[in-house]
Amino acid sequence: MFERSILNKISLKYLRPSFRRYASSYSSPLRQARLTPTSAIVLLGITGVGLYSLDARSAINEYVWCPLIRWCTTAEQGHRLGIDMLKYGLSPRAFGDHDDPILEVEVFDRTLANPITMAAGFDKQGEAMDPLFDLGFGGVEIGTMTPEPQFGNPRPRFFRLPADDAVINRYGINSDGHMKILSRLRVRFEKYMNKGSSCKTNNSFRDGKMLLINIGKNRDGDEVNDYIVGVDRFAPYADVLVLNVSCPSAPGMRDLQAGPVLTNLLTKVREERDKKAQGELVDPTKKPPILVKVAPDLGEKQIADIAEAAKKSQIDGIIMSNTTIQRPETLITKGDVVSEKGGLSGAPLKEISLKAFRILRKYTKDSNLVLVGCGGIFTGQDAIEFAKAGATFVELYSAFAYKGPGLADKVKDEIVQELKKEGKTWMEIVGSDDNE
Repeated sequence: MFERSILNKISLKYLRPSFRRYASSYSSPLRQARLTPTSAIVLLGITGVGLYSLDARSAINEYVWCPLIRWCTTAEQGHRLGIDMLKYGLSPRAFGDHDDPILEVEVFDRTLANPITMAAGFDKQGEAMDPLFDLGFGGVEIGTMTPEPQFGNPRPRFFRLPADDAVINRYGINSDGHMKILSRLRVRFEKYMNKGSSCKTNNSFRDGKMLLINIGKNRDGDEVNDYIVGVDRFAPYADVLVLNVSCPSAPGMRDLQAGPVLTNLLTKVREERDKKAQGELVDPTKKPPILVKVAPDLGEKQIADIAEAAKKSQIDGIIMSNTTIQRPETLITKGDVVSEKGGLSGAPLKEISLKAFRILRKYTKDSNLVLVGCGGIFTGQDAIEFAKAGATFVELYSAFAYKGPGLADKVKDEIVQELKKEGKTWMEIVGSDDNE
């Protein structure tokens, strides 16, 4: 049973005020209770539910615990609770994490075990990357990181639209700052480097997986130098570096997507990456690829300009997309919450992001740029649609909040089932829509 110290650390911090008085007195009666036949049966039942819940795939996590957390917490409290449960080892586990070979992804001169990656925005401060890897993700992206700590926008700034499997956030890039996050990465790096049996060929320290680090700028920071500083500091710890130039709730950030401005930024960042690759901590043959993450709220000309900027600057790829400022008419949720400022993500984003992705593919398919699909991916079929449109791998986040810790495994299972029907591998379907 949880002791009061654990409850204070995990539970009370996140519950709405009306629930706290019940939780605060929860452990004392349990310690004082005498074991009777009835209580023994109850105890066995609780133990059984607990053991069943430990398996990330268990339906109870999606249909009981996740809805209960959403009911008991605000959106931001629930987000923080999810991170802490992973961080402190209180989350379910993915057992038998062995991916079907047909899911393998050839990208950046490496082989990923599967194409499902956790997008930036969930583990913003690099606190839970290893538990996320253990839930079956082929990649985990942490961040966005800013040079100096910043709180972001005032609360409330995160809102649920459960009827739509969606959320609206205007966090405004809340970040612990480079130094604090670097300290976590350094401790982790030393821990794994000192393990004789650990995989040391990449910064995920796991075969077939990769760690992506997302960097950005402070609100009052320099639009080029903040990114260069990020490359200089995080290149030694990243398998892939991602530049966030598309957060809709960070003032002025989306202005960086303009053609000439973006070309200059990406070129300077790539040059710093190449320079850093000659340093002591990064193997020159394994310098981290650079991706830029862009918004879906762009016209075809703007998307074409982004593609051209990526080519001219010689970066490695593009992630489409970040959240959207659009509010589709198909939203079931009505009322004030839909009018909240911020980026919409979740299931309603899929068609918006996929449409923008296909335009991006039109202007990049004859290049060596790697395209990554992101936005509204909840199922294996969603992932396959992006792959056929040209995505080498995909990212998801909002679905994790609604579907729970078994999401990665469930999506992979659905992909495998569909690929076997088609008699193809993941890599064989990437970009297959180009032939139609």
